[in-house]
Amino acid sequence: MAGNVESIRLPNGVRIVTRRMPHVCSIAMGVWVDVGARDEAAADSGLSHVIEHMIFKGTERRSAYQIAKAFDAIGGHTNAFTSLETTCYHAKVVDAHQETMVDLLADIFLHSTFSPPEIERERTVILQEIRMVEDSPEDLAHILACADLWGEHPLGRSILGTPENLATFDQKRIQGFFHRNYRPERIVIAAAGNLDHDRIRDLLAPAFGALPSGDTATPPRQVPAARSPIQVVPRPLEQVHLCLTGPALSVADERRYAFSLLNSILGGNMSSRLFQAIREQHGLAYSVYSFVSAFTDSGMIGVYAAVAPENTRETLARIAAEIRRLAETPVGAQRLADAKAFTKGSLLLSAESNENQMMRLAQNEIYMGRFIPMSEVTERIDAVRAAEIQDLAARLLDPGRLALTALGPVPAGAVDGAWWQQ
Repeated sequence: MAGNVESIRLPNGVRIVTRRMPHVCSIAMGVWVDVGARDEAAADSGLSHVIEHMIFKGTERRSAYQIAKAFDAIGGHTNAFTSLETTCYHAKVVDAHQETMVDLLADIFLHSTFSPPEIERERTVILQEIRMVEDSPEDLAHILACADLWGEHPLGRSILGTPENLATFDQKRIQGFFHRNYRPERIVIAAAGNLDHDRIRDLLAPAFGALPSGDTATPPRQVPAARSPIQVVPRPLEQVHLCLTGPALSVADERRYAFSLLNSILGGNMSSRLFQAIREQHGLAYSVYSFVSAFTDSGMIGVYAAVAPENTRETLARIAAEIRRLAETPVGAQRLADAKAFTKGSLLLSAESNENQMMRLAQNEIYMGRFIPMSEVTERIDAVRAAEIQDLAARLLDPGRLALTALGPVPAGAVDGAWWQQ
């Protein structure tokens, strides 16, 4: 494999991918599962996130306190996250403590008990997490925007689920979802740092190699169909939070390099067109940016801005103008060169972190089926032409086909059925 990257597939299907980084004194490891919020039925929405919490709440050998104390005792840290398509349990420790880290991660992943008393305690914690999003207008605007774009498809649901669903999750439901989905062929263990691949394999294989394969096929993911509604959600806030969203490219699409540059030019940094036009030139917003998400079979591109209510109409008009400019006029040579330098620099700087390297190893394995060297990535970025970006902008950023979500005190008439023509 490329560079210091090595991989192995255990007989039961569990994949182990490592990258040796001898210049650091730590190891970052993540146990990834190719299952997330989009793999849940409507009644199960939120279960992946609940399992993420419950993994740390006690095993057959350790209580929740003992798990926390064990990581603290070696100066390490651990956490987890749930996304729409994956769930990850990760840790970082000084390399001398790799055996303890592997033992702890294997114990919580393979032997969690999901005890009813812990479920009841954690139910309250997760409910507060859901309510916390309600108190964050920017976060809430993004969740509402996904629902507006994807409708009833699982990609349109909050990863956190709903309070109503949360109230129904008991030990049987949680264990059932866990055993159906946390199967060896969907597990990737990635590690990066001052490590030896064979040693990591030998530490992991006895525990994870014994995980039995499932006896049922994994249900296929359903491809979403995007919508383009205009949704106004009144709230007594100081600002109007605008989210424009549209369908975009999948994670493995060959045009992803041009897509990344498009995002950078549109609203991905301080020299981007949206930031300069809306914040620097006209002072309409403090926060304005574009964003992208990519999934197995689809993707999303969006624009967010938080503005004073009286500036809602003008802000939308200026966003539409910048979108049209990208679609109608090729990006200049210097601007394209700057976007390439920014994108490559961001990637190379992030590569200095073994935690980021661990995540990249896992995502490459899950989505691409192979490790993609950074040299290949930078070469593909350098090869992007202005015409490719213009073509993507024309295909993906037709203002009339974007969903518009407006959260807050939206003035009457500021948002209508032809907002892009204002």
